[in-house]
Amino acid sequence: MKKLIPAIGILLLTACDSASDVASRNLSTASDNFEVERRFVFYNGITGDYILTIEGLCSKDNSSTDKVLGVVCKVGPNSYKKHMLGLSDNVTWFMEQMEPVQTSEYHYRVVFKPSVIIPDIEIK
Repeated sequence: MKKLIPAIGILLLTACDSASDVASRNLSTASDNFEVERRFVFYNGITGDYILTIEGLCSKDNSSTDKVLGVVCKVGPNSYKKHMLGLSDNVTWFMEQMEPVQTSEYHYRVVFKPSVIIPDIEIK
């Protein structure tokens, strides 16, 4: 019974989310798992020109700040590229999802990756 009470509490908290919140979180999770085609555009607000576009199975990097945006893209089965761009008062960015993605407003996603918990060990 003691184990059941926290599980019920978690279910009640997730039941408070709106359908759009759950769908948005599921899309973000899919993007973080490189399942969503996206286009990141870096834009100069003074000249009106695009500085850079990045397209593919890409996700916003966790180390991004208000002055630097990082984008990580999956380019092969085990290959990734990371791009960083400094932001300023005249350089901004936007992200566009290229195609619709099936997601549920009724279910949330939990992704368990044992490789993150048990890292590879290199012996030299």
